[in-house]
Amino acid sequence: MSRAPLSFYEFFAGGGMARLGLGEGWSCLFANDFDAAKAATYRANYPDAETHLVQGDVWKLEPADLPGRADLAWASSPCQDFSLAGGRAGLAGGRSSAFFGFWRLMEALDEEGRAPRTIVIENVSGLLTSHGGDDFAALGAALAKRGYSFGALEIDAAAFLPQSRPRVFVIATRQAPPAHLVGDSPFRTRAVRAAAERLTPELAARWIDWSLPAPPARNTDLAAVLEDDAQVAWHDPSRTAAWLDLLSPLHRAKLEAAKASGRRTVGGVFRRMRIEDGRRVQRAELRFDGLAGCLRTPRGGSSRQVVVVVEGERVRTRLLTAREAARLMGLPDSYRLPKATTTALHVAGDGVAAPVVRWLAERLLEPLLAPPAALAAE
Repeated sequence: MSRAPLSFYEFFAGGGMARLGLGEGWSCLFANDFDAAKAATYRANYPDAETHLVQGDVWKLEPADLPGRADLAWASSPCQDFSLAGGRAGLAGGRSSAFFGFWRLMEALDEEGRAPRTIVIENVSGLLTSHGGDDFAALGAALAKRGYSFGALEIDAAAFLPQSRPRVFVIATRQAPPAHLVGDSPFRTRAVRAAAERLTPELAARWIDWSLPAPPARNTDLAAVLEDDAQVAWHDPSRTAAWLDLLSPLHRAKLEAAKASGRRTVGGVFRRMRIEDGRRVQRAELRFDGLAGCLRTPRGGSSRQVVVVVEGERVRTRLLTAREAARLMGLPDSYRLPKATTTALHVAGDGVAAPVVRWLAERLLEPLLAPPAALAAE
């Protein structure tokens, strides 16, 4: 006998990447995003969006806009105020205050007896340390006040995809978790442990050490997601030379080693500001570890990474394409991207890596939310 789909609300939904990761065993009751381009992308990829997607400010939503009682509320709230690339304003920041627009709805649902059984809040790793950990503690206090126990996992998408993208997932529940979901995890990082140790005794009593195993070893690298050389536009030699002229001696040595290997070597090149002899100097740095750097949105930093390909003495550079960025987020090539490249990169760079969501759902959320009878049958 098949199990009924689990239901969820998706806040700050973007292009629906959390929904994609949760998969077909989940039913979306409601989705929301303020950004018109992201909402259009969501509609393009989910034909049923007109029945549940509400575009607009989360602060203007009312509890009546959220149908039924969802098993899960997923919130990938704006992260710029927690990000190292932003101003680190914390929960008081203008964008991250959108979290409270979401949270007031959870409080209202609780008053109506419709609070979701589980909540997942996804954000950048800076959430753990923002304002000396006070913001994370404030988040925990808000959850605890409404009867939730909680824990956090720091998961780098590099465990699943060839992109370095560490993110924090706070998982909160109103029910006692099964024993097999509590314990050690490779995703309970030093930063997570430190955040837990800073909690007050009252909040520490609400803490859960979630157990989530590591996935099988990743078998793809950056080269595997790139489009064919003939299908992309390469920089002219002078532009490539300008990038290479910014290399420090250390990264120049990396380039020379790649040339000497005689193999096709694919990597990324990034601009960085460094202090040298007391002066700020712009440098280019190479990455040849098979990973792309963390995709970013135009507001958060460089929206387009630069790919470098070394084949003997031949060195070429070009911009990462929108489709390649989508692949780095675990999106299938059937996923419909906006036609404008900058918009497509914004949607991809501001999303959540779908394979990370799937792993979390399969190994933690679904067992947590499954009825006891279903667990016994398994």
